[in-house]
Amino acid sequence: MQARPTKFIFVTGGVVSSIGKGVSAASIGALLEARGLKVTAVKLDPYINVDPGTMSPFQHGEVFVTDDGAETDLDLGHYERFIETRMSRMNNFTTGQVYETVIANERRGDYLGKTVQVIPHITDEIKRRVFQAAAGFDICIAEVGGTVGDIESLPFLEAIRQLRSDVGAENTLYVHVTLVPYISAADELKTKPTQHSVQELLSFGITPGIIICRSEKELDQKVKKKISLFCNVDENCVMNSVDVRSIYELPLILHSQGLDQRIVEQLNIWTGAPNLKPWEKVVTTLTSPSNASAVIAMVGKYVDLTESYKSLSEALKHGAIASDSKAEIIFVDSEQIEKDGIETAIKSALGDRPGLDGILIPGGFGVRGSEGKIRAVQYAREKKIPFFGICLGLQMATIEYARHMAGIFNATSSEFHKDAEHAVIDIMETQRSVQRKGGSMRLGAYPCILPEGTLAQRCYEVFEVSERHRHRYEFNNKYREKLVKAGLIISGTSPNNELVEIIELKDHPWFIGVQFHPEFKSTPRNPHPLFRGFIAAALAYRNARNSGAVPAPSAGKPDLKVVER
Repeated sequence: MQARPTKFIFVTGGVVSSIGKGVSAASIGALLEARGLKVTAVKLDPYINVDPGTMSPFQHGEVFVTDDGAETDLDLGHYERFIETRMSRMNNFTTGQVYETVIANERRGDYLGKTVQVIPHITDEIKRRVFQAAAGFDICIAEVGGTVGDIESLPFLEAIRQLRSDVGAENTLYVHVTLVPYISAADELKTKPTQHSVQELLSFGITPGIIICRSEKELDQKVKKKISLFCNVDENCVMNSVDVRSIYELPLILHSQGLDQRIVEQLNIWTGAPNLKPWEKVVTTLTSPSNASAVIAMVGKYVDLTESYKSLSEALKHGAIASDSKAEIIFVDSEQIEKDGIETAIKSALGDRPGLDGILIPGGFGVRGSEGKIRAVQYAREKKIPFFGICLGLQMATIEYARHMAGIFNATSSEFHKDAEHAVIDIMETQRSVQRKGGSMRLGAYPCILPEGTLAQRCYEVFEVSERHRHRYEFNNKYREKLVKAGLIISGTSPNNELVEIIELKDHPWFIGVQFHPEFKSTPRNPHPLFRGFIAAALAYRNARNSGAVPAPSAGKPDLKVVER
């Protein structure tokens, strides 16, 4: 029996950047997966960087890491949170990677003396990578980064135009995500930017079959009819992605407008009705939780750019779903802690909220703001506030414990002070000779062994896990014995016991630091065990604080019975 061909859905964006193409693409994937189709997604990034690994968070936001060690666009995080398929380095490529490959081919003589050109050589390489990512799937959703009209994206638009001829019109669909702005002075939604954006797309030979209109107010049928008329798209194929309380509502909203039905009709696919009950449950919990909210302070230096902590913020929400509650995240500037003190910085971030229920220190690089993070660790440890340190957060927790509990008063990291006398955090041996910055850290999934009875093991409920890493520095084993004697618990290591992966404290409600990034494996339908445990502990702390009791050490798993509104 001949296998049915892969169907391709190409998602483009118009009018403005950051319009939500990634979430729209992920929502399409969620709907089609709910119909029983095997779905993957690939992000085509037009920038010339080889990958976002060396880009500033202010330029690009979060770097999402896959199991196979690729540093990728944050949209791959959306893909993994919405669909079951795990992403790999094949699911994200850039102009830099495309040109790097083509130039290497030319130097090797693969083109047999031909003049190497954008068409066909660059476009062929783009198509090759799309086909590679799509192999074995029923549906491949390919999102083109940037905005239609950007000069950088022209080869990608040409490549996806050609793909319709390569695989057949019945196997391709173009979805255009655009903006319908609301002009408050006129009290009117304006369709002209969408018309111009579609006109630009048509000029490249691409005709959208579906238009998804982003708007802050709901589009009425009159507006949809106007867009249909001027953009030559069926009226029932004009969808409205109105602003929502949670991004996880979008699949349900688009389904209510018939998006997935229009897609399977245009691609000539037969499927059953979608099973959206898991998404309905997620949305109900997020929008109407039965239990109280947990206020979590995220202490970092990119507090004005929350996209830098996208996966972390989402993973905290997932952890709250497991406790039928809500995570309320406040961002605390670690440099403000250094300047004004921890109490003042937290009070400023809390506003009129009654109190703090947990402290999280995310990953990061560099010395700036590090002392503020160390003070936040000390505050959490001494005040018995649930604490979660991730990557750099583990390192800050190690330094704090070494200074204040193990008597190593000038403990620090060699990342901050190259010639430090007591670098309890030091560069990995495998990193000492590394010269190139891009793609050279310890990246991707590695195994971790969990000793029985530790808090980490009780959270995971298994004895070995695999987690994703992105770091150059690690716990210095020269200080391991001294720190353990001082009371630090090593609750996770590499299989050979050489690398410390998890630390925790006894006689504390919930205190865990991990060298990896558990947020990259958390989804709303399957929250990560550590985020489950952290939020459950934060809620228990909130209840104990409200009743005047001392929080008890956590059992590791959520206990909804102790959570009160």
